[in-house]
Amino acid sequence: MTLKRMLILLVLLLMSVTGWVNARQATPVPCATAEINVVATIGMIADVAQNIGGTCAEVTALMGAGVDPHLYTATERDVETLFNADLILYGGLNLEARLIDVFEQIESGMGTPVVAVSENVPEEERLQEIALNATDPHVWMDVALWRTAAEAIRDAFTAYAPQHEAFFAANADAYFAELDALDAYAEEQIALIPEDQRVLVTAHDAFQYFGRAYGIDVYAPQGITTESEVGIQDIRETIELIIDRDIPAIFIETSVSPDVIEAIIEGAAAQGHTVIIGGALYSDAMGDADTEAGTYIGMIRHNVDTIVTGLLGEAAE
Repeated sequence: MTLKRMLILLVLLLMSVTGWVNARQATPVPCATAEINVVATIGMIADVAQNIGGTCAEVTALMGAGVDPHLYTATERDVETLFNADLILYGGLNLEARLIDVFEQIESGMGTPVVAVSENVPEEERLQEIALNATDPHVWMDVALWRTAAEAIRDAFTAYAPQHEAFFAANADAYFAELDALDAYAEEQIALIPEDQRVLVTAHDAFQYFGRAYGIDVYAPQGITTESEVGIQDIRETIELIIDRDIPAIFIETSVSPDVIEAIIEGAAAQGHTVIIGGALYSDAMGDADTEAGTYIGMIRHNVDTIVTGLLGEAAE
């Protein structure tokens, strides 16, 4: 055997060994026990984080079912939980406005990674609240955009524990497939509503991304944050809209007081128009952990099904 041929065989052998080693390194391997203590602000972020982090992550959500993140203030226990975290995930875009100072102190003082996952959404895809000159933070209402936030969560895990990159990537890819199916489901179901009936009225303006994504008009007397005030003129204009469009149902939100919606129903009735509550939608918080709406996917499916039933006039009085 010539020297040249021996060198070629040696190179081929080294390449095959390297490829075998890389293949073994790329094989997703679950963790025997959780290695990353993750704290997420809202349930939607916590749910995605648990799906992607899998056995390598222990995920805690600061805010449970029915909690409004716009008004949420950290308790002493919350601060302790955040200080003990290895990784903190929050929405950003001013969603958790009263927690920002705490996040900044922890990140600068302790070096804990703090990631605003919704800010991974490209600026040109973000909606703006003109009256408040602020970015709408409710990006999870558009499933395709929420996938972008999920990518930020995957990348945050990988940056913290690069040795588990293949595991996080495999989990993320499986979850992305579920999100793609959910996105298609939402589009198909909303399309069942006749176009002139596709009007979604809620108390606060959390569904604009949903409306843009799935072709439904969205109206709310209150702005993108529940800290804003609802004026009498806002309620009057909503009542006029309901009467003009002959809307059969409007919707309350699980994390927002029903007072505004009840006032709209009473105002419409006073003008001879009957409109009912079509059901409760999940906007800024998911459902209880032991319910279908206790996951992000279940929450969106619940909203879609409730909206379709209500606007087709099938909701119970």
